[in-house]
Order: sequence, then structure tokens, then C-alpha cells
Amino acid sequence: MEIIQIVGLGLITTILILVVREQKPMFAFLLAAFTGLFIFLYMIGKIETVITVLEQLADRSGIPSIYLKTILKIIGIAYIAEFGAQIVRDAGQESVASKIEFAGKVLILVMAVPIIGVIVETVIGLLPAGS
Repeated sequence: MEIIQIVGLGLITTILILVVREQKPMFAFLLAAFTGLFIFLYMIGKIETVITVLEQLADRSGIPSIYLKTILKIIGIAYIAEFGAQIVRDAGQESVASKIEFAGKVLILVMAVPIIGVIVETVIGLLPAGS
């Protein structure tokens, strides 16, 4: 099971960080950052498989691809913002991490506006005329 390997890597890294942090704090931070990056890049392959399946489902259902692409971009922004904020937080910069999270939320909102517009138009179209 892959999760056992990932958790094992995380635990080993954590132990190494605890041992090294006192003598070389910068090395401990880099160890944490590179481990996080390694896990993130490893998971991209898994995410690619999910995206392929979602694209196939969208094609079969007739959903315009622009909506799926927008939703996938929103999910990507959320993951990347969270990952970046956690790395910055690991470096002890909580205020910068908060700004990264804020920027991610604003970008998600901007990307969602066209989809929200379509939903509102659809609901208005379902309402009986003349009420």
C-alpha cells in the first residue's frame, strides 16, 4: 500500500528533523520542504489518472469541457496554495502563509465566477415566466 510508504517516509523525515533541528535548523527545514515536494510530485501521477477519468466522463455526459477545466484549475489552485502555505508555515512564517492562503481563495473565487453565472442563468431559466 502506497499510503504506508508515504507515512513511513513522513515519520522517518520527522525523526531526522527532530534530531537535526538543534544543530542545523536550515537543513531541517530543507529536509521537510524536499520531502513535501517529493510527496507532492509523486501524487501528481495519481491526480493525472483521476483527471483523465473525469475528462472521459465529461465527454460522455456532454458537459462542456470548459467547466471541467475550470473546476480542475480551481482544485489545482487549492492544492498548490495549501502546499505553499504549509512549507512557509514550516519555516515559521505564519503571516506569509496566511497571505498565500488568502491569494488562493481570491483566485478560486475569480475562477468560479463564470460557473456561478451559468448556475444562476440556469436557475432563472427554470423559474416560471411572469411570476
